[in-house]
Amino acid sequence: MATNSVSLYSLEYKSARTYWVAALFIVGNIALPQLCHLVRLGGPTMLPIYFFTLVAAYKYGWKVGLLTAVASPLVNSALFAMPAPVALPAILIKSLLLVAAAAYTARRFRTVTLPMLLGVVLFYQVAGSAAEWALTGSLAAALQDFRIGIPGMLLQIFGGYLFIKYLK
Repeated sequence: MATNSVSLYSLEYKSARTYWVAALFIVGNIALPQLCHLVRLGGPTMLPIYFFTLVAAYKYGWKVGLLTAVASPLVNSALFAMPAPVALPAILIKSLLLVAAAAYTARRFRTVTLPMLLGVVLFYQVAGSAAEWALTGSLAAALQDFRIGIPGMLLQIFGGYLFIKYLK
């Protein structure tokens, strides 16, 4: 008999485990973008800065997700100038929307499915693109993820599903 069970956690800020888990996801969100940036347009196409944020928030709750979402782009920008400081507000907004959607969905449904992750990714991308448009005044910049970032969104949905489902 097949089961759709998955282990989901809600870690607290007072727990050292929260910071260790978040640190691992932050390292992932530093390493994956570096790998993607080895390929021309790898960052904008694969959207790697969001991958481990999605997994962190869905699997370990909003607190680990929040630590990952805020630290990852700031550390990447400070160490590698990617993302560029001018792009940080939009990336941080999208990251926070991703945390909210992923943590809410995980808590509400207590399982993971591909359609749920599709909904999470579409929510943060649509709402985040609207916020980016408001910030920049550029619809073209706001829609860049939808123009060239579809592979990254698919990576988040399918790769995120595998990580969330099978990460112990």
